[in-house]
Amino acid sequence: MSTSPGLDRAHAAPVMANDVTADPEPAFKVETKTEARETNTDDDGQTSEIEYPKGFQLTFIAIALALALFLIALDMTIIATAIPKITDEFQGLDKVGWYSSAFFVTIGSFQSCWGKVYKYFPLKISFLTAILVFEIGSAICGAAPNSNALIVGRAIAGVGGAGVSAGSYTIIAYSATPERRPMLLGLLGISYGFANVIGPLVGGIFSDKVSWRWCFYINLPVGAISIAIITFFFRDPPQAKPARVPLKEKMLQMDLVGVGLLIAATICFVLGVEYGQGKYSWGSSKVIGLLVGFVLILLVWAANEWWMGERAMIVPRIISDRTNLVMSGVAIAIGGSFFPVVYYVPIYFQSIDHTTPIMSGVRNLPMVIAVTFGIFLSGGLISKTGRYQHILLFSLGLSTVGAGLIYTFSLHTSTGKWIGYQILAGVGWGLAYQIPLTVGQGSCDPMDMALITSNILFFQSYGASLFMSAAQAAFVDQMTAKVMELSDSISKDLLVLTGATDIYNVFKGDELDDVLAGYMHGLKVVYAMAIATIGLGFLIALAMPWKKLKQGQAAGGA
Repeated sequence: MSTSPGLDRAHAAPVMANDVTADPEPAFKVETKTEARETNTDDDGQTSEIEYPKGFQLTFIAIALALALFLIALDMTIIATAIPKITDEFQGLDKVGWYSSAFFVTIGSFQSCWGKVYKYFPLKISFLTAILVFEIGSAICGAAPNSNALIVGRAIAGVGGAGVSAGSYTIIAYSATPERRPMLLGLLGISYGFANVIGPLVGGIFSDKVSWRWCFYINLPVGAISIAIITFFFRDPPQAKPARVPLKEKMLQMDLVGVGLLIAATICFVLGVEYGQGKYSWGSSKVIGLLVGFVLILLVWAANEWWMGERAMIVPRIISDRTNLVMSGVAIAIGGSFFPVVYYVPIYFQSIDHTTPIMSGVRNLPMVIAVTFGIFLSGGLISKTGRYQHILLFSLGLSTVGAGLIYTFSLHTSTGKWIGYQILAGVGWGLAYQIPLTVGQGSCDPMDMALITSNILFFQSYGASLFMSAAQAAFVDQMTAKVMELSDSISKDLLVLTGATDIYNVFKGDELDDVLAGYMHGLKVVYAMAIATIGLGFLIALAMPWKKLKQGQAAGGA
């Protein structure tokens, strides 16, 4: 096979599909039961019966995947309330932005790479490797002696986390019948969404009661449970056989150049918005250069993806499909609106209402419950009817309204309002959260299952990465600008260095009133960004095809 992507772009997929002859990896000898529900026809015309695990085997697999995803999602937000304790120990705030960004950058950039891994290497071994990489990164974070080590650990954990996310959804797609798949995807979504929202609460408990290092050490024993269950109870299904191609071709399929370009572009963006809110003005040559560099590198990355064809991170053949294109856009909107709100609602409670990190997490529970309910309800409705279009439009509209109501938070918002508004927004996001993935997996070819899964997760997590960085920059910039407008006596540097829970100790009287007004102004800017982002998602969803998901499809929809 030629190694020129330009020459083989149109022919790579059929060659690989025809070479699917590898034997599935045997699992540990455990008495398990499977049920045959579907038949799968490969490109050679060979028809084989597809067997799905059931009973205790399927239950244990689902538990292992839910636990693994719970840890990944928890790592996205748990650090929010732990940062003050970390900065106290490491004596500095200059690298705080990277504590979260390092994880988001790698988990977004490596999603599609892991999708290729699951397509061209054994599914079970690849998934266990991903968990192990995540565990190594978590161990480095927990034992970090300084900020640099913590950032490196977060980046490594993100690489493994990308593989765990893509692998979990891929495994459940191959393990569940089409009728059960939306419900089980909903279970994973509940675990994922629940962990996202309670992350600040858990981080606050560990930081206040034990040590911030346990925000990362907790991943080690829980991850070990997932490794053990997958090792003993999961076996690679026949329809997930890796393509038999040379190792060189498999490495070319990873598109490491594309991964490198995407990481470089993201670093430019994160540094640009970080410098713009602190060291330099937004009009400085360094900030403008970094942001222009982000756009230019992203254009080079897009050109590379087109040229690489079937070897690209984002395969043009897949993303050009109308359904996948629309669902990818919706995934960006969901990730880009949900995570900033989840991160900054607890900051509202800590700063405006003067609650502890733990109590701010408790006040966030209405959204936790609402998101969980929404994901469960969405999975059940789609599983029963095969229809998703009305649910998606309703959920995106409800999320937009909910985010708009959260925008009305003020210095004196009543308890009933902040509970009710969180519930409304949470149900909307919960209903929408799993739909792009459910639709993508329910309408794709079995050979593209891993690619579709990683594709949707890439756009959702990468959207979260960029919008989280933008939200942080907008919050700090607008908050400080408002305080400087209201007060001549407050130092900008002191304001930025003071955490949300410490402003009541540092500022008093009129200065405290001015700071609270500034915080409220900055928070409203973040919430306004969420409104615009999820509203755009609603408009994108209008372009989706109105086709019913086929209830009789095999994994992947063939």
